[in-house]
Amino acid sequence: MGRMTHVRRLDHIGITVADLDAATAFFVGLGLEVEGTGFVEGEFVETVCAIPGARCQITMLRPPDGGSRLELSSFVTPDHDPGSSHAMANEVGLRNVSFEVGDLDAAVAAVAAHGYGLVGGIGRYEDSVRMAYVRGPEGIIVSLFEQVG
Repeated sequence: MGRMTHVRRLDHIGITVADLDAATAFFVGLGLEVEGTGFVEGEFVETVCAIPGARCQITMLRPPDGGSRLELSSFVTPDHDPGSSHAMANEVGLRNVSFEVGDLDAAVAAVAAHGYGLVGGIGRYEDSVRMAYVRGPEGIIVSLFEQVG
């Protein structure tokens, strides 16, 4: 018969960063809006993360269309473990967060003005999509794409 559906919706994607202000500024520069900020600590986060003494600062961002959110977390205690800031798309793990933009060239120019460059080049898939990977703060790969045609 019918299979049980557990997931109702994608709520958010979480990214751990060392510099919360820089990461927040990057995503706000792309057009996300800060929905809220705060600290999480105590038994709840220690249980969920399995990190005793965990205390993190969080910024929750939302896209203009009100879709799934992006949660940026920076650990106050214990100190963060550095990730690979030069990971390529074939490295196992969460490799990119993707956003549709209205004007790809303008979005790429805007992040480049703040020192964030392309991973490769701007690709075009048939007559439907133009896409680029940008290397954002702390090596996060951000996929930006524009519908064309």
